[in-house]
Amino acid sequence: MLGLVFCGSAVASLEAKRWPASDKAKAFVKDTIVLGMMASPYGTGWTENSQLLEYFRESRAAGITGHEITLTAASQNWDELMRQHKAFRSAMAEEPQNYVFVRAIRDIEAAHINGQTAVLWNSQTATILEEDLGRMAAIREMGIISMILTYNDRFRAGSGSLAAYNGMDDGLTDWGRAVIDEMVRYGVILDLSHTGKQTAMDAMDHMDARHPGVPYVFTHSIPAGLYQNEPDATPRGCYRNISDEEALRVVKSGGYVSPTFTEWMMDGIWPDNISPSQAADMIDYYVKLLGEDHVGLATDDMFDVSLVVDFARKNATMYNDGGYMIEAFERGADDSAMLARILPAITDELWRRGYTDAQLAKVYGGNKMRVYQQIWEGAEKGQWDKEYEERIQLRKAFMERYGTR
Repeated sequence: MLGLVFCGSAVASLEAKRWPASDKAKAFVKDTIVLGMMASPYGTGWTENSQLLEYFRESRAAGITGHEITLTAASQNWDELMRQHKAFRSAMAEEPQNYVFVRAIRDIEAAHINGQTAVLWNSQTATILEEDLGRMAAIREMGIISMILTYNDRFRAGSGSLAAYNGMDDGLTDWGRAVIDEMVRYGVILDLSHTGKQTAMDAMDHMDARHPGVPYVFTHSIPAGLYQNEPDATPRGCYRNISDEEALRVVKSGGYVSPTFTEWMMDGIWPDNISPSQAADMIDYYVKLLGEDHVGLATDDMFDVSLVVDFARKNATMYNDGGYMIEAFERGADDSAMLARILPAITDELWRRGYTDAQLAKVYGGNKMRVYQQIWEGAEKGQWDKEYEERIQLRKAFMERYGTR
């Protein structure tokens, strides 16, 4: 259970708040490729197929094109990966016409055109390799598009964010470097969320030196700088959030950073329901820091948080964060936004702040698509921008002709 608690943190359920939005914003979300990220392990986040299917039905109805879906985290092994993968696929097999398992960016575009859900698997741990680098090829064939080396604690590859919070960041190990090399070889994206700062910086150094021009990303990380001057901010902040220094490294690689709309990480604010304005603050902070070409979306949400939060409260000594997470829970920040229910309202808010449709299209999915094309298909830097308008027109032509989404 320890890994599962950390896997989704404390995140949103099917009871998440529905935020009102304009018809124009709802239409924009439906017309735009939107790629989020969710974390909901079978057995904790959901136990019945109906929960999973209901979540994706609502997401499709709102226009969410696809999701990066976490299968494993923390110290989970290959057997747990197989168990989780089987559970998700078994549920989705009840409605096979509604899912596209992504291997190339055209699969995402096809899902958008046809009103299906694009499925992109993620592993928030490298322990699934079980010391066998040869498994990387199988992982990529399964459709796992990104992987985290270290999850909060100390691992063979390096140190996670909670270990670093407690002064135990040993940096990237030789095994970690070997794992990164295999990830690049097979087109698995290096994800640095949950990673200790020294380990993350070492990993980025290795990528820049050994694999220049290959993007790396933070799939779900909140900017620490957004909250450090809040009147009620804690002295050390949330151990999961990342520094501006780390985020800025991503720009050089061509990658992206996606903030997660997770309430307990919003240090000093800890809302009972994260608002569209607060979510827009995260996006706006990163756009101003990194530029509109290097920001994405993530909610890191779940279907049911009751077991996760209850376990964390009963086992507070297992989380050596000075009581930060439990205090946030006690203040009511034990949830996260569901993308389908908040993104149209975020759209209205970002329009009010002066964002254009083109900028939002990049943040909502375009920047991820650019990185995917480069890593999966060997596209040259700038190729996505050259093709972008033509791809949009082709998608519109297909949708008009065949009357899909």
